[in-house]
Amino acid sequence: MIKQNSFVALLLAFLAISDFSVFAQQNIIKLSLEDAIVFAVRQSPEAMMARHRYRNSYWQFRTHKAGFMPMLNLDATIPELNRSIDRITQPDGSEAFRERRYLSSSMNLSLAKNIGFTGGQIFLNTNLQRIDLFADSTITSYLSTPLNIGFRQPLFAYNQFRWSRKTEPLRFNEAQRRYVEDLEATAITTINYFFDLLMAQIQNQIQKLNTANNDTLFQIAQGRFNMGTIAENELLQTELNLLNSRANLENSQLDLETKEFNLKSYLRLPEEIIIELLPPYETSALIIEPEQAINQARNNRASALGFERRLIEAESELSKARLDSRFNANLYAVYGLTQSAEELKNAYLNPQDQQRLTIGVQVPILDWGLSKGKIKMAESSRELVKTSVEQEQIDFDQEVNLKVKQFNMQQNQLMIAARSDTVALKRYEVTKQRYLIGKIGIIELNMAQTEKDNAALGYISALHSYWRNYYELRRLTHFDFLSNRQLEFDEEKYE
Repeated sequence: MIKQNSFVALLLAFLAISDFSVFAQQNIIKLSLEDAIVFAVRQSPEAMMARHRYRNSYWQFRTHKAGFMPMLNLDATIPELNRSIDRITQPDGSEAFRERRYLSSSMNLSLAKNIGFTGGQIFLNTNLQRIDLFADSTITSYLSTPLNIGFRQPLFAYNQFRWSRKTEPLRFNEAQRRYVEDLEATAITTINYFFDLLMAQIQNQIQKLNTANNDTLFQIAQGRFNMGTIAENELLQTELNLLNSRANLENSQLDLETKEFNLKSYLRLPEEIIIELLPPYETSALIIEPEQAINQARNNRASALGFERRLIEAESELSKARLDSRFNANLYAVYGLTQSAEELKNAYLNPQDQQRLTIGVQVPILDWGLSKGKIKMAESSRELVKTSVEQEQIDFDQEVNLKVKQFNMQQNQLMIAARSDTVALKRYEVTKQRYLIGKIGIIELNMAQTEKDNAALGYISALHSYWRNYYELRRLTHFDFLSNRQLEFDEEKYE
């Protein structure tokens, strides 16, 4: 189990906000796997993109909730000047074209609120209009509406508000869970970069050691050849081993620089920083029960909410198709007060009441099967979503089950790799000593060296698999099995 290194974590946090001037002389940092993950979650490009995706979902949900709040709006026309020739009706009932010149101004203040349960809207408004007619003399008049109260209501139509109140909270909760998963995916990417660099560092160390050993063996072989105790073929083989090890050392050095650049780029560390990795050798003999992991995944993962949301959206589309094909009616009712006058102060005296009621209907008579086709398509889409969700749930459980088995199996694989590394190293030392006293030939020594190198790299590869599988399980289940706690969304942490 990884131990918390508070000092390194604080050091990395300081590096993230400073210009690294304190490292002008000492620019080497020791980096554990856990510290690298903390640093990546804080400022890696992948984490930043996840943060912006969550913020987009956050504001989408805020917009949804704002749609049910009262909206206050002010509309004004200040002013509208009209000078034109229009057709007008004269006092005797005849029509003629006359020049019209007027200046109009208006202001309307309205308060409206959507009613989610019914799908309608209730509103209040007040307005004032002024008209100045330009003729032989200017005539000014005012029209005031101190108060209007009204209601708009579709009677049998599809209620978008009712369905959105079901799906939008699910969508937002899904986004929160997906954000947690995205950060765990960031941890997995960090693990890959971390172990790529660790593997490159160990490979470089192996090649340096092999080059030094092969140089020593070549010197010994030259002495033996001069003494006539070995054949020229064995001397050439040791020289070839030395040349190959030098070439491998150059390649490993280039690979080391590449892998170090990749990790520093992902963690957004300056190029002058030199990273010294602290391998996570300490692991836990943890065995995870598949049933526990599957239950945690069903309860916590974003996909579980996604299944529910997609089924509701399919039902919503079917409801819309059915209601849009039926008889529809819209109710509009308004009651208010109004008054007109030639002076502003009189426009609000003794206002008269006004009423308006409108009921509009829409009756489909002949649509050549258009409505029926839409309903059938919506029904087919709903069944398709149901089938897809059922299969995805099965695959979902199976994925978690396989990851648990891989992790549990990795415990044994890690112990085997660790033992193989120890045995291969000891065998190489024994073989090397036997070669030095002339008991065996160069071929056996080469085989022992290759096995030693492969065993050392195999152990690091097994460690890589162990930690990658563990964090993949964390991402799938939102559960930290080592500390036995759930990975919950923390608003302050993820802002």
